[in-house]
Amino acid sequence: MLNALEVFTTVVVGVMVGVEFSVAFVMNPILNVLPEDSGQLGHAHGGRMLGAVMPVWYIGSLVLVAIWAVAGWHHDGAGLVVTAGALLIISVIMSLLLLVPINNRNKTWTAENRPADWKQQLNRWVRYHYVRVAVLIAAFALLVAALT
Repeated sequence: MLNALEVFTTVVVGVMVGVEFSVAFVMNPILNVLPEDSGQLGHAHGGRMLGAVMPVWYIGSLVLVAIWAVAGWHHDGAGLVVTAGALLIISVIMSLLLLVPINNRNKTWTAENRPADWKQQLNRWVRYHYVRVAVLIAAFALLVAALT
């Protein structure tokens, strides 16, 4: 049963990392080259769509990792799982403190109500997102290492 939990958790976290990676390295570059304010409108739509799904995915991943850490406490790799869990906590804290506030503003912007510094705010979100992706990749790598 523990093996199934380990594999399921690793897949759930891995797919989440893949989504966030593709946002950073596929979607954002596409949106950033669209003409005029089309990129911002795309970011806003993505923020509304992913903003509804990702909190559940992040917390669900963290819960799965916590269950794995407790259930596998006396097995090899437990320290890796705990460290991965700590990194997931960091990613959630980063999200809540740094990324979500910008995303919440961005997803309400229209051509009529956008602030003058909207590009700078989106660029800040992108920089924070790169750091979050790095943290998530590290957490995922630790989970994969704990499987062996």
